[in-house]
Amino acid sequence: MKFKNVFAFIIVSVFIVMALAAAQHSFAVRKATTPSDSQTTIQSVYWKAPSENKAYPEWSKMSKPWIYVSVKQQKVFIHGNGKVQYIMNCSTGIPSSPTPRGTFHIQKERGYSFYNKRSHEGAHYWVSWLDHGVYLFHSVPTNAHGQYVVSEAEKLGTPASHGCVRLSIADAKWMYQTVPFGTKVVVH
Repeated sequence: MKFKNVFAFIIVSVFIVMALAAAQHSFAVRKATTPSDSQTTIQSVYWKAPSENKAYPEWSKMSKPWIYVSVKQQKVFIHGNGKVQYIMNCSTGIPSSPTPRGTFHIQKERGYSFYNKRSHEGAHYWVSWLDHGVYLFHSVPTNAHGQYVVSEAEKLGTPASHGCVRLSIADAKWMYQTVPFGTKVVVH
């Protein structure tokens, strides 16, 4: 008889634990999918990797490729063949140093790295699109030693630059290696 009581107790305990776990999971899912008015949902952007989980488009195979930078969305849209081919996360200028709006073109200036002593920031994989080396697409910032500044890199996806368009390391490298001189760039 004692064995039956112990067995029954174990079975009931297991059911109670399972019920509590199911209730906890249901609450967590509900909380994660329906934020309250006082909560802000922030999606983390990884600053080293490509923005999408697919291959970058082959520039030479696209008809009329061009680039659209959405300041509002903090995204760079690679257009070709009449549609969006790839979307990159970016950081444009802060309010006190905004990214210029308008239609521009990729300029001849580009390079592996730079460092600006005045702003104490540099970057890798830069490509000029305005004022011949002033406004650039480039990686997240680096310090004077060429090391990535993690606190700045983690701002990717929010306005954070001095007017340039910051990209993840992988996206900036693709832009540097792929996008040719003369490509249209629209910033809005």
